[in-house]
Amino acid sequence: MALHLDGISQPQLTLGRKLWRINWSLIVLLTLTASIGFAMLYSAAGANLDPWASKQIMRFGFGVSALIAIALIDIRIWMRLAYPIYGVALILLVLVDVAGIIGMGAQRWIVLGPIQLQPSEIMKIALVLALARYFHGLGTENIGQPIFLIVPLIMVLVPIYLVVIQPDLGTAILILLGSGAIFFVAGVRIWKFAVVTVIGIGAIPLGWQFLREYQKNRVLTFLNPERDPLGAGYHILQSKIALGSGGIFGKGFLQGTQSHLSFLPERQTDFIFTMLAEEFGLAGGLGLLGLYCLLLVYGYAIALGSRSQFGRLLGMGITSTFFLYVFINVAMVMGLIPVVGVPLPLISYGGTAMLSILFGFGLLMCVHVHRDVRIGRRGGG
Repeated sequence: MALHLDGISQPQLTLGRKLWRINWSLIVLLTLTASIGFAMLYSAAGANLDPWASKQIMRFGFGVSALIAIALIDIRIWMRLAYPIYGVALILLVLVDVAGIIGMGAQRWIVLGPIQLQPSEIMKIALVLALARYFHGLGTENIGQPIFLIVPLIMVLVPIYLVVIQPDLGTAILILLGSGAIFFVAGVRIWKFAVVTVIGIGAIPLGWQFLREYQKNRVLTFLNPERDPLGAGYHILQSKIALGSGGIFGKGFLQGTQSHLSFLPERQTDFIFTMLAEEFGLAGGLGLLGLYCLLLVYGYAIALGSRSQFGRLLGMGITSTFFLYVFINVAMVMGLIPVVGVPLPLISYGGTAMLSILFGFGLLMCVHVHRDVRIGRRGGG
């Protein structure tokens, strides 16, 4: 049976058919990856489920349930909700600046009743959703005209500014790069990226003046970690020691000395990959990266398999954002880029990050379930 909307024959997707279309192997892969995170948080707490692993397991369970529910909702509904979701995320970012709570020297969280949220994590997915809708409605024939890029640029730059002043430079960079991926997939010409890159490089001396002192120290420490081994360079030096001490097969589960003797900072969040590499060695690190690669393959394959431009853009944006999470965190702990506050997805401890990632995968799964649905520019069939 088919629906006929705007002259286009559309397949009728019943609830049973939608459940059949869910890619359960992707959910198994997500669960396997997250289970590695549970084990690492158990180890970080000294062979104890509290305080991190138990909460992370509950969040993941709730997140997977939400993922399935999100996947079953008609993709055209998500398209219509794209701008309202972006608006809510933007309001939350503004509220952080007005009434947010301060933790670790940054004002990044807001308390809503019993829930503590980090709106910048929500914005990463909300912006992908909003940009996918905008470029889908714009049409490929208008993308080459610079005037039509003003609105999406404003949509990107406003949240970036609000995140930078928290301050959270790492998340701002992630939002910028993730948005850039959608601009590229939508068909924006390479020369326009080149112009923006040249302008950005030229603005570095000016931007340097607005960086906080600790941010400047991070950049200088990246260039020369030994300049302050007990201060700004301590994190990355201890991370490199832990990575190197793991060898090929690691010291064994619960046997990492750098982490369990508290030399390794933030072992449950930003530097959890280092702890994994110390306990399971190069083999364990490559194993986790292999799982990430499989998730990326699934994501890009789902995006390319969508018949709608909105589905392709949304799938590509979600998957590219996930890739940037992984790349920035792993490169950071290896000393390839300056230290920034970007968690390792599905592994690092953090409620908002975990739920926003699973919300993103829920949208990706929705693209897969509704891959044959054609969407008009205004969201109709």
